[in-house]
Formats: sequence, C-alpha cells, structure tokens
Amino acid sequence: MWNVRWAGTFLFVLFLCAFVPFQIIMYPLIIITVNLGIYGSIWAVAFIHTILALPVLTLIFRNYYKDIPADLLKAAIMDSGSFWRIFGEIILPMSGNILIVVLIMQITSIWNDYLIGVTFGGLGAAPMTVNLANMVTVTTGTASYNSNMAAALLTAIPPLFIYFVLGKFFVQGISAGAIKG
Repeated sequence: MWNVRWAGTFLFVLFLCAFVPFQIIMYPLIIITVNLGIYGSIWAVAFIHTILALPVLTLIFRNYYKDIPADLLKAAIMDSGSFWRIFGEIILPMSGNILIVVLIMQITSIWNDYLIGVTFGGLGAAPMTVNLANMVTVTTGTASYNSNMAAALLTAIPPLFIYFVLGKFFVQGISAGAIKG
C-alpha cells in the first residue's frame, strides 16, 4: 500500500543492527547519553533499551503487519482513510497479540539486564538485578546461599507474573503469523 522507496535498504540495515553486540557500541552510547545530559539517570537506561530494541521490534512488527490483507487496506483508503486513521482504527485493534508478545519479550529482556543498568543507570537508578548482584558478591566471610536464593526468587517474581497472566496471548501472538491461508 504505502511503498517507500528505501524500505528494503532500511530493513536490511535494521537486520544488520539487530546482530551488533552491545559491547561494541557501548562507548559511543555513553558519549551520546553524556552529550544529551541524561547519563547516570533512569532516562539513560530507558533511552538505551529503546535504541537496542528498535531493530528487533521493527522486524517483528513488519513481519506481523505484512500479512494484513491488501484488500482491507485498499477498502480503508477508498473510504477516505488517512494513514493514521487506518492505523488507529483498523491495524492497531488487530495488533493485540503481537503487542503482548513484544511486551513479554521486552519486560523479560529489560528485567534480566545487568550491564545497561550498571553502566548507564548510576547509583539511584540501578535495577534490582544490580542490587542482587551486589548483595551476592559482597559477603561477610561465608556464602549465605539461603538469602541469595531468596533474593533471586524475589527478583524472578515480576517476569513470572507477566508470563502467567499473559502466557496465553503470547502463544497466540507467536502462532498468528505461522498460519498462511
């Protein structure tokens, strides 16, 4: 429908960016967040997670949306629908499953992340995984496995809750693009 001349090249670049390890681009991202004035804050952590998620999530959404029937979009255009109106009234309501898939993927990825929180978060914005790692590595002569395991279990509760509540939708979203008519 809305063909963009450089879309293929853009998707190829995004595909390449999805495989670049974070450690390779960490220093340039530090420079960028310092220049933006957000380094050491929760905003830097959010900015970096957004930048790192864009390539993969764009490819996921692109593959989901390319299976929307062209006739449906043509009919919407004929009914005087603008791009944003078609997106808001037709495409977005059909996107529930893929939004759940992306939500679960991002929550799990961000919650389990350690390096970004430690590098960009600063002392006040350190995520729970950083606090857990600090608690485990600081010992008083003996390893207290019981409190370490309890802390690990506590940090696992939010992602597990998300999986149990939204797991059915996750399976539906993953399998939605698998069936071709």
